[in-house]
Amino acid sequence: MVRHSATLALDEALRARQAAGQRVLHLGFGEAGLPVPATVADVLAGAAGRNGYGPVAGSPEARRAAAGWFSRRGLPTEAGHVLFAPGSKALLFALLTALPGDVVLPTPAWVSYAAQSALAGKRVIGVPVPAEAGGVPDPERLARVLREERPGVLVLTVPDNPTGTVARPEHVRAVCELAGRHGLAVIADEIYTELIHDARAPARPAALLPERTVVTCGLSKSMALGGWRIGFARLPAGPFGDALMTELTGIASEVWSSLAAPMQAVAAHVLDEPPEVRAHIAAARRLHAGVARAVHAEFTAAGADCRPPEAGFYLYPDFGPLRPALAARGLDGAAALADALLAEHGVGVLPGDAFGDDPRALRFRVATSLLYGETEAERRAALHGGDPLALPWIAAALTRLRAALTALPSGPRRTP
Repeated sequence: MVRHSATLALDEALRARQAAGQRVLHLGFGEAGLPVPATVADVLAGAAGRNGYGPVAGSPEARRAAAGWFSRRGLPTEAGHVLFAPGSKALLFALLTALPGDVVLPTPAWVSYAAQSALAGKRVIGVPVPAEAGGVPDPERLARVLREERPGVLVLTVPDNPTGTVARPEHVRAVCELAGRHGLAVIADEIYTELIHDARAPARPAALLPERTVVTCGLSKSMALGGWRIGFARLPAGPFGDALMTELTGIASEVWSSLAAPMQAVAAHVLDEPPEVRAHIAAARRLHAGVARAVHAEFTAAGADCRPPEAGFYLYPDFGPLRPALAARGLDGAAALADALLAEHGVGVLPGDAFGDDPRALRFRVATSLLYGETEAERRAALHGGDPLALPWIAAALTRLRAALTALPSGPRRTP
């Protein structure tokens, strides 16, 4: 049975609580939480009359814009090597379906990789990430796995969800060398690449293993257009990429036909990177970084171990240092800890086992991007104001989180 995505299920449950009048601190869903820029909304409105089917891989304008976007980021790309879809999730599933062999995932990893692999009939081989950052398997552990296993696909997330970190260049280089040596195809999910907090370029697997790496991306995170479902992929040049493009185009033609034509107009506009788009992404990057750092400070002050945020709007705190106090309350795993936060304090987070982590560990993912406001006016103030942490609704959210984390170890004992 295919279960409801853990992230989407939690989001729907928390929003239902809010609709019922309950006070909820929503830290459970990775929606970018920002308004649509007026110029982008105008492009969509102007393209509303484009109601015909378009080319399966995308319009010439959108594919040229995406090729230029990749090329400006150090990955020379031809338009014929780009494929659009209704969200990068569709592309990831098509890739996992088309590419042969079992799938290696970093652990923890975004919830949908394992679910999609199962749907595609693939076995998942989890390899823990290094201590410094997530998104890539630990190279030494991966080397040991590849001496015993014969997978076909390696998935990397640079920057990472759920840890909010950027894999170190030496780790990316090492795992790409291993992938090349063992004939693996690499899927590099770069959906958060525009939201690296210090704007430095990530280590790009496609530049390290150019002939066997597919890069997927989209506008859900950088532009907060998750509901518009705009995803795109860059396939490598050469025989491997050409054969894969044929396969993916076939899958796309039978599953989604083509990305909606108005969304292709939006993609062409955004990926051409006019000044207002660049300014919007820069402002979003600053906001995500500032709020994520503030939330990180609350978790570390409460005694949790937590990697500092480096990209996007995620944290992955570990309450292992508080295990004795939490165990005395009957909180012996991530699910119990998340349940207590929600039931006792109205704080919604997603347990680490949803990401393939050990369910006994006291780790969960925190998404900070729905703290920016409940109305469009509040979200615009957060995006364009000088000090978002001083805004009353963000300050109140941090105060509420602090109170919940302070009370958590000393709350009432819970019985099974």
